Amino acid sequence: MSATFSRNFSPAAVSRLASVALLGLAVLSSCSKGDTEPPVPVPEAPATITFTRAGLYPEGVQYDAANKRFLVTSLTTGQVGQVKDDGTYSTAFPDDPKLVSAIGMYLDEPRNRVLVAISDPGANQQRTSTATLRKLARLAIYNRTTPTAAPVVVELGTLRPNVGHFANDIAVDVQGNAYVTDSFSGIIYKVDATTNVASVFLESPQFVAPAGTFGLNGIVFHPDGYLLVAKSDEGKLFKIPLAAPSTFTTVATTQNLTAADGLLLQDNNTLQVVCNAQAKVFRLATTNGFGAATLSGTFATQPQFPTTLARRDGNSYVLYANLDALFSGRMPAVSQFSINRVIF
Repeated sequence: MSATFSRNFSPAAVSRLASVALLGLAVLSSCSKGDTEPPVPVPEAPATITFTRAGLYPEGVQYDAANKRFLVTSLTTGQVGQVKDDGTYSTAFPDDPKLVSAIGMYLDEPRNRVLVAISDPGANQQRTSTATLRKLARLAIYNRTTPTAAPVVVELGTLRPNVGHFANDIAVDVQGNAYVTDSFSGIIYKVDATTNVASVFLESPQFVAPAGTFGLNGIVFHPDGYLLVAKSDEGKLFKIPLAAPSTFTTVATTQNLTAADGLLLQDNNTLQVVCNAQAKVFRLATTNGFGAATLSGTFATQPQFPTTLARRDGNSYVLYANLDALFSGRMPAVSQFSINRVIF
């Protein structure tokens, strides 16, 4: 090859070709180095997000990853708000007079819906009435893709008139059907995913709590085809098969779960339970499909009435709602609330 170059190219041409070759090697080397450089790290989510809104008293929380925000409800306004990582709070969806107090919430990602349990514990002074006080159970359904649209409001309590009602928490199955607990009447409602028609899914004397106390509360859907439901006053967990709800059983556990509120299924064999009066989040593990469950971790919260949990980037976050201050009439009203990473 060297003979061919010397016969057909002048020394100057050979020099120019060598320079071009060296330049090409340098460019390739630069590209190769760039390809192996580590990606720019994504900032870690904050451990605590504190937001300020006097007298808001949130109860439900969900993390909306698509919009990089937490969603929170409010007992005193009936609205759904959004909280950014910098603590900025603003309303997320339109207000509606039928939304008296917004309690539990579920973000149905596959269907771009935000479902909110609506009740009237008397906390919203602008909307409470003798007709609805402790008698109201509704489900509000927002479309996340059209956040300016009014919600669809489904009446639940009218299925069992003349008894107390408090729609509390929501779970959604793989078909999109919603299940709503009623803390005062001992009922679990079902709302059809296609028609939004409500029905009584299950009611039992075992679900009824003494007057003035909360019974059924947190609820989650398990992908194996059943619901897990907490009963606050007794600290019980129920396992309810969707195909045969009347065959429900009590999850055997020695852990004290009195004042159980929100539930979060960490994985198929691990359940997190918020117990607000205990100021604890308990992690329960099962080896037999929640026939029984044992304690596998405890997170002590601040004494600020934790209510429920949201999942974000593989971590759990608990809402400090301070509802004890609201229910006791403490003044001035609490103005700061927080969403906190749970560490077992």
